[in-house]
Amino acid sequence: MAFLGTVVRRLGTCRPAFSPLCGSTSRCYSTPSEPTTEKSVPYEKILKQEGGLSGPTKPLPKSADAVVIGGGSLGCQTVYHLAKMGMTNVVLLERDRLTAGTTWHTAGLLWQLRPSDVEVELLAHTRQVVSADLEQETGLHTGWIQNGGLFIASNKQRLDEYKRLMSLGKVYGIESHVLSPAETKDLYPLMNVDDLYGTLYVPKDGTMDPAGTCTTLTRAASARGATVIENCPVTGIQVRTDDLGVKRVKAVETEHGTIQTPCIVNCAGVWAVKLGEMAGVNVPLIAMHHAYVVTERIEGIQNMPNVRDHDASVYLRLQGDALSVGGYEPNPIFWDEVSEKFAFSLFDLDWDVFMQHIEGAINRVPALEQTGIKSTVCGPESFTADHKPLMGEAPEVRGYFLGCGFNSAGMMLGGGCGKELAHWIIHGRPEKDMYGYDIRRFHHSLTDNNRWIRERSHESYAKNYSVVFPFDEPLASRNMRKDPIHKLLVDQGCVFQERHGWERPGWFNPEGPAPVVDYDYYGAYGLSRNERYKYNELLGKEYTFDFPPHHDVIKKECLTCRNAVSAFDMSYFGKFYLVGPDAKKAADWLFSADVNKAVGSTVYTCMLNKRGGAESDLTVSRIEPGSTHSPLAPKFEGDGYYLAIGGGVAQHNWSHIQTVLQDEGFRCQLLDHSEDMGMISIQGPKSRDLLQEVLDTDLSNESFPFSTHKVVNAAGHEVRAMRLSFVGEMGWELHIPRDSCVPVYQAVMAAGAKHGICNAGYRAIDSLSIEKGYRHWHADLRPDDTPLEAGLAFTCKLKSSIPFLGREALEAQRARGLQRRIVCFTINDKVPMFGLEAVFRNGQPVGHLRRSDYGFAIDKTIGYGYIRNPDGGVVSPDFVKSGKFTLERMGVVYEATAHLKSPFDPENKRVKGIY
Repeated sequence: MAFLGTVVRRLGTCRPAFSPLCGSTSRCYSTPSEPTTEKSVPYEKILKQEGGLSGPTKPLPKSADAVVIGGGSLGCQTVYHLAKMGMTNVVLLERDRLTAGTTWHTAGLLWQLRPSDVEVELLAHTRQVVSADLEQETGLHTGWIQNGGLFIASNKQRLDEYKRLMSLGKVYGIESHVLSPAETKDLYPLMNVDDLYGTLYVPKDGTMDPAGTCTTLTRAASARGATVIENCPVTGIQVRTDDLGVKRVKAVETEHGTIQTPCIVNCAGVWAVKLGEMAGVNVPLIAMHHAYVVTERIEGIQNMPNVRDHDASVYLRLQGDALSVGGYEPNPIFWDEVSEKFAFSLFDLDWDVFMQHIEGAINRVPALEQTGIKSTVCGPESFTADHKPLMGEAPEVRGYFLGCGFNSAGMMLGGGCGKELAHWIIHGRPEKDMYGYDIRRFHHSLTDNNRWIRERSHESYAKNYSVVFPFDEPLASRNMRKDPIHKLLVDQGCVFQERHGWERPGWFNPEGPAPVVDYDYYGAYGLSRNERYKYNELLGKEYTFDFPPHHDVIKKECLTCRNAVSAFDMSYFGKFYLVGPDAKKAADWLFSADVNKAVGSTVYTCMLNKRGGAESDLTVSRIEPGSTHSPLAPKFEGDGYYLAIGGGVAQHNWSHIQTVLQDEGFRCQLLDHSEDMGMISIQGPKSRDLLQEVLDTDLSNESFPFSTHKVVNAAGHEVRAMRLSFVGEMGWELHIPRDSCVPVYQAVMAAGAKHGICNAGYRAIDSLSIEKGYRHWHADLRPDDTPLEAGLAFTCKLKSSIPFLGREALEAQRARGLQRRIVCFTINDKVPMFGLEAVFRNGQPVGHLRRSDYGFAIDKTIGYGYIRNPDGGVVSPDFVKSGKFTLERMGVVYEATAHLKSPFDPENKRVKGIY
């Protein structure tokens, strides 16, 4: 028998031998005393096995309303929730046996607290399903064990992160306790606490049994009429093209028959890429080996909580009277046939790949040093570019849904995500804000880019246990999309952020350039680390829950904008044209505001879903046809509108608009000119004086009022100038053809020198916009928020008789009163907040901050959050005014002042040029 301590001391490497566990083209960790008996076979091998399989466990129906492919956690949860919501003519196809793919080797851990309100809610639903609902419905026990969870902190930053989770948990009624090392020892006597800073204990965390859960789910689904068929690999997906040229799912093919269906759900885990290829759908995930060892019996370990020691990159899962030991390393093995040579020559691994987990486990529970290894488990796990799952309808094919890429969290997120996916399929959208999981969050130029997929997915694996800091940025696959003035800004010290593949300005380093360089895989696989990497050094200094060290730099950018003038490069914005014979009808239906004003008008509006939730906020400008195909003035017949949308959500909005156009049958086109144009925003009290020297038009209030636009000349180049502001100051945006961006930018900066102009980035925009009270989509404005709740009723044409998408839901909400409402909070204490802080009214939790920053003009921390009435009643202005509010940040409570309007320029004078 091999002991964990013996393995640590032993020299030599892992045998690169064939293992049936990972397939003929992969390897798993193995030692002479660690036999592997499980089996996980590449998808192509399933299709090519000699003699074939024994055949499907049930006859295939001729048709189905939906076909779910994959019998793991997500597939079983999705078919269960579809059936529970009333879609009974649904089929689940599993190529082998239930859980035979990636689910069989999952640890099955369920932690209730995550640094995301949506994920906390998703986890809560999973826990409800596996711990209560399924047993009540079927009389069967799923294998759920509530043994609690313990997060280990070895430093202050880690414990601060846990305290943030604790505060958020109070809003959701999740019990948790920050423990001292001594208290931790009392709870877990076998634990070494000498090097601990503290721990977070969550008593109602627990452990799920993959097989028991999935079996019970399918039985419950079958009882409602769903059909679950095992031993039936999918061999093809038929796609048809409708009369409008839109591709739609037609049927699913197997060796045993074809099922006609308008909807398939790809829950195939690491094989999801292959199923995507069958229909021409990009599935941007990659599989990596994930391994853990199961120990022999450990005296005294029974009933102990599961442990996550993030800093040691190890987890300890209670398994009866033993432990499973695993973790996430910076040099995982890629698991795919295409990259076999790349993965196993350059990226050759020895036992060092797993040693850090064993060493970390022995340090945390010293008894493990003399504990035997019962078995080793190794299998593939799928990882994605941003460590979030891939869900929703694929943009390439209507009716093709994704439920894959769960980054080792498929069991614990499965219940919540299965419910949302089922709602998405039946009702056209999920109930919760699932944008962070929606496949449409990625730009189409990235989802089939192998370098981007591999590098970003590797980084998401390597940082799986990293502290989630507010200002972190990826290092992998940067510089994928750059605007024309990128190089000029790099030379001026711009520290870039990555959004949607774009490099957008974050802030400007006064100490000089900090360019982003090629990814170094954190020095793994024998690659050299990037030395003296200024950008990475600056990021590292931002890794704090206190005010970041560059706080004063952001302050300077903000106050220069408030007192003089700043230039913002916003070129990453999506820039679309909606044109054609039915463009006016489409605009009336798509946009909540009345955008059918005179040519030259620009309107701030929302786009809503059927439930009245905000799918986007954007500006829409009425235009007239051009005589050429210029990006500023395209040729078209009928009506035309120019749409400017935040670049981080441009693909999502593009897909939303296209879906509405297709569903409603509007005869118009959506043209994407995002890459063809840049956009520079000049904002501040001196913006008019500056631009009057650059533009060939009168910029007075009378000639160029707020919320209008003109095509004008700037330093000899034609641009579209819009008088708008996202920061609460007088200013103009210049929308510029790509080839003209550099000379126009240079002319602006030259003219602005005497006015004290400075470059400013999105860190400044975030501060300035929240100070003014402007919404930030997907922060304090999401698809589950309505404009009425968000204080944006002025964007809705409810006083008119014009129908628009979501109108009925808003009218119903207005009639019954708001059950929640966004509120602005300020505190006098000089402490930073970043969002997720708990909000209390008269001592009761009523919500949490969605977004927070420091407002430099008002010299206060400011945040926005949606609050509810604990009694379930209407949240009226009087309810807000009459309450005493506090905010809890990392366990510390601060008195707060609630505002129904922004405390900065509440009369909205500055954007009108009234100073």
